[in-house]
Amino acid sequence: MWQASWIWGSGEESPRNEWRCFRKTFRPSTNKEVNLKITADSRYVLFVNGKQVGRGPVRSWPFELAYDDYPIGHLLKAGEDNTIAVLVINYGLANFQYLLGRGGLLVQVEASTEEKVLAVTDASWSTAVHLAHDTSSSRISCQLGFTERIDARAWDDSWTTAGFDDSAWASANVIGSVGMEPWTSLVERTIPYLTEEPVYPARIESLHYVKPVSWSAVVDLRAMFVPSSITHANTVQYTGLLAAIIRLPEAASFTIGSVDDGRIPLRASLNGKWFDSAAYTGESPQKFVNTVLPAGDHFLVLDVSGSTHGHGYHIGFECTSAFEILSPQAESKVKSPFLAIGPFDWSAHIDHQDNLPFPDEHPDFVRAKGLSSVDEIEAFVEWLQPIPDALYSKEDVYSSCVWKQTDLPQPIPQQLQLAACAGSDAGIIPMHAELDTEIVIDFGRELSGYVAFELDAPEGTIIDGYAFEYMRDGWIQHTYELDNTFRYICREGRQAYTSFIRRGFRYLILTVRGADRPIKLIEVKTIHSSYPVANVGSFHSSNSLLNEIWRISRDTTRLCMEDTFVDCPAFEQVYWVGDARNASLVNYYAFGSKEIVERCLRLVPGSAFQSPLYADQVPSGWSSVIPNWTFFWITACYEYYHFTGDVAFARSMWPKIEFTLQHYLKKLDGSGLLHIKGWNLLDWAPFEQPVDGIVTPQNMFLVKALRDASRLAEAAGDSAQGASYVEQASLLHTAINQKLWDEERHAYLDCIHPDGSPSKTISMQTQVVACLCDIAEGERARIVRGYIFDAPADFIQIGSPFMSFFYYEALAKLGRIDLMTADMLEQYGVMVEYGATSVWEVYPISGITHNPNMKTRSHCHAWSAGPVYFLGAHVLGVRGVTPGWTKVTVSPSPVGLTWARGTVPLPGGGRIDVSWRVEENSRQMTLRIGAPSSVELEVIAPAGYELIVEKEIIG
Repeated sequence: MWQASWIWGSGEESPRNEWRCFRKTFRPSTNKEVNLKITADSRYVLFVNGKQVGRGPVRSWPFELAYDDYPIGHLLKAGEDNTIAVLVINYGLANFQYLLGRGGLLVQVEASTEEKVLAVTDASWSTAVHLAHDTSSSRISCQLGFTERIDARAWDDSWTTAGFDDSAWASANVIGSVGMEPWTSLVERTIPYLTEEPVYPARIESLHYVKPVSWSAVVDLRAMFVPSSITHANTVQYTGLLAAIIRLPEAASFTIGSVDDGRIPLRASLNGKWFDSAAYTGESPQKFVNTVLPAGDHFLVLDVSGSTHGHGYHIGFECTSAFEILSPQAESKVKSPFLAIGPFDWSAHIDHQDNLPFPDEHPDFVRAKGLSSVDEIEAFVEWLQPIPDALYSKEDVYSSCVWKQTDLPQPIPQQLQLAACAGSDAGIIPMHAELDTEIVIDFGRELSGYVAFELDAPEGTIIDGYAFEYMRDGWIQHTYELDNTFRYICREGRQAYTSFIRRGFRYLILTVRGADRPIKLIEVKTIHSSYPVANVGSFHSSNSLLNEIWRISRDTTRLCMEDTFVDCPAFEQVYWVGDARNASLVNYYAFGSKEIVERCLRLVPGSAFQSPLYADQVPSGWSSVIPNWTFFWITACYEYYHFTGDVAFARSMWPKIEFTLQHYLKKLDGSGLLHIKGWNLLDWAPFEQPVDGIVTPQNMFLVKALRDASRLAEAAGDSAQGASYVEQASLLHTAINQKLWDEERHAYLDCIHPDGSPSKTISMQTQVVACLCDIAEGERARIVRGYIFDAPADFIQIGSPFMSFFYYEALAKLGRIDLMTADMLEQYGVMVEYGATSVWEVYPISGITHNPNMKTRSHCHAWSAGPVYFLGAHVLGVRGVTPGWTKVTVSPSPVGLTWARGTVPLPGGGRIDVSWRVEENSRQMTLRIGAPSSVELEVIAPAGYELIVEKEIIG
């Protein structure tokens, strides 16, 4: 029973990017079996007597907010003063893993031995805003929260300890009791706590003396022009301008640039003249324009109109002489020199709803684009807005790390490599009299967690950090649309800092600015954090490349296991529903974890208030539907039941599956096909997947979803509805074959557009799905099989490992495991060749990368880790036959290997161990299987081989 009250501080209910600290000192009568329950909005870090206990809560719908329960008795001293300290990070806006609520903290300490509540959140708690954190720091990305800008001089790190004097802090405000809006229901956490493992670097990769761009800033245009957009994470479109004055004391060459425009391209005019597209230079998406300006004032206008989810707009200036950037309003009282003009129009877009067309350019916007001097802006006084300080960040760390005036590589002193070691000796970072010092640290592999460092530095020294995933031969792939940076301003002497912001990366740039003596870098590490799983699954074979592909696929999956499956640890950290179906299957074969899968599956129906079709990423402020993702969720529910045998799960989820399927079936048109407006995505490839129309693979996956739903219905005890869905699947199957087969091109169309025109493209994606979903029959099935075995060159090719997952499923269905492994070696082999320690989001042919040097966007993507599943299921040959895997088939495939061995976890604990070796001359396979006695084994010999089986039955 909760006795605690929700508390917060004075001021705004949901302040933007606020770090708020809370403390309570209490004297418990006992420290035996004491537990602390806690939750917060948006996120918390908990300390007891100065020791960090945990972070949370797990991402949740606000109406089903999760709370955590920690044992803390071992940290308490009975009869003495003890202190609970909590840092609450409040986003103040919606993103892709958080819906806007309000700031709040709830804590209750209980002693189970005395059935007594020892402490609760109430007005006796003390609170203060964390003054070291700069609340104007920029958005990391539209999917995430904010970067860190920390001034260690402004805060006492001992605030978490019992002896800290908090007498100057304010009393907390009680804002309500348990059950208040928006947290109407609290639910206990259902998964284990994430790991926190220190990982040290492999080496210092490089040393440079650098000088950053002279002037830079980042602006939150979305919140500036559409303030109401903080309540959601949907795309917004607007028309608007920024204006400023450039003042030069003498004629000089002047550069305007953006190293990351946040999807709003750089478009600039000076003194009323717009630069044409040919004037811009730079490696996409960076843009720069250079001009020569005479002495005096120059009126700059930036057209920042466009569509955005909320990425930062990074802008910078460089000049061969001194210059100033000034506000067009002489009496401006804000930090930003930019004056916003607009918005002249704006709208929010929801992909699964009808949206009004964006209006033509407002006449005042057209006139404002012609502004040529500061004297003219008064004609637009009704459109003028100063940029609030919270939305503007000067000395943009991202721009400073990416755009450098001077970059001088240096040999790395051997002594500096000590900074990469776990010893007590410090690495000395050398200084330059006029330039900053940059070191690039290679952690040797992709990581996900929290940067931590200890150093000895003079007061005021700036440490800029920038984490990224990939570099090769000195070329760095910058994290466009991901501001993966932080700034730490040192106090005097020895000090340590651990970031509170999760990041995914392999490389970390640390740039030392403003130091007047060499810096001692005593330690730098990552507190790697992921879902707690053991590496139960394994795979090893006579092909070393295949082994490495399996390993980096497994490591990718673990890196993408947080409080849910996430797409990637760097760019988004978002639970994408469709991606997680594949990740769940990989997890079964790598780790055998059930709880994280069930948690993910149960989160999805919470999005019904956004759409009865269910959202494609949850819980999220972006109301978006990818129909295929919902269909994959239905399949994943059935696969979870099949893996676990959990009938209670099937029964509880069945009404939620039935609910969304009924709404999808309402979208069938007069021809019996699914015709839907939405984000009709399947693969990152240039085949026709229109936002409005009959998209063929989507119809096919609906057939499969209906069939899988019917199987789950049987388990849930609703065989009548299950039979109805089998009939619906049959009708849709017939309609697909009647309407979507192209007799001239002998293939399934990719789509039919709203005007009735067929797709111009024919893709491998659609033919693969036709095979996988058992759509093609008879002669058509023979034709499609031919495409699967040998893809025609004029078909659109598979663009991502995500799509390859379905291709491999189709090949497995057709018994061509040899083609599957050959494709793995070719496609994933490129990743290994380029030094990948995790698997990429897309193949280089996808067309979604910015330039030829970029092989992929994300270098660690869970949807790409399929080799773990397929090698375990089809090369080792271990597959569950019955729900709960009470019966298991072992049906190995040699695929040109001499031998293979490995382990597949079982859902109830235990495992299946398999090892086999073939003698090609005698066409003989020797197979050894280790399994629990509770599992019935069915052993099937590969075609053309004599099988010798040895079994070791355990228990």
